[in-house]
Amino acid sequence: MASTYDKEKQLYGEIGSRVEESLPGVEVLAVELASPDRFVVYVDHPDGVDHALCARVTDTLRDYLREYTVDVSSPGIERPLRRPEHFAQAVGRRVQLRTATKLDGRAKFKGEVKEAGADALTLSVDEADVDIPYELIVRSNLIDER
Repeated sequence: MASTYDKEKQLYGEIGSRVEESLPGVEVLAVELASPDRFVVYVDHPDGVDHALCARVTDTLRDYLREYTVDVSSPGIERPLRRPEHFAQAVGRRVQLRTATKLDGRAKFKGEVKEAGADALTLSVDEADVDIPYELIVRSNLIDER
């Protein structure tokens, strides 16, 4: 049986390409399962995200409504990070993330993104730098620094 994160990855691939091809300028940042029959799609657009855009995204995903409740949301202050380019834009910012397997004895990390390379990011955690391969990250988002 597929894990929650495997299912999210599968949905992200399907939904991301469908939405981004159907609605120019829309970027699917993340797809997160809220329950076995409900998922949230986080989207962004250069002109911002409003109710009308969320409705267009939902309409694009209409066939998923037979199996799931679909929620569409703006990224908010604690923006989800999934792709290497998301982490590149977050250099110097604090993030929290979870990995599929433990690194240095842990799977949850909070720290500042020091560097975002092609295959991994460097996170400053508790005054030490930790290299985390993107392929191991299952969830990540900015930390609200207000």
